[in-house]
Amino acid sequence: MNKVVHIIIAILLPPLAVFLKNGAGKDLLINILLCCLFWLPAIIHALWLVTKD
Repeated sequence: MNKVVHIIIAILLPPLAVFLKNGAGKDLLINILLCCLFWLPAIIHALWLVTKD
């Protein structure tokens, strides 16, 4: 998938972006927890994982 699309998804739906990038695993669970607590840390975490390459 295009990196720009991943970044847009990471901003709108952070857990979905993490799932598309890394699949179901510890990163997804961390992002879901961050998303439940606060939205901004989940976005930062998702953007970091998406752009990490």
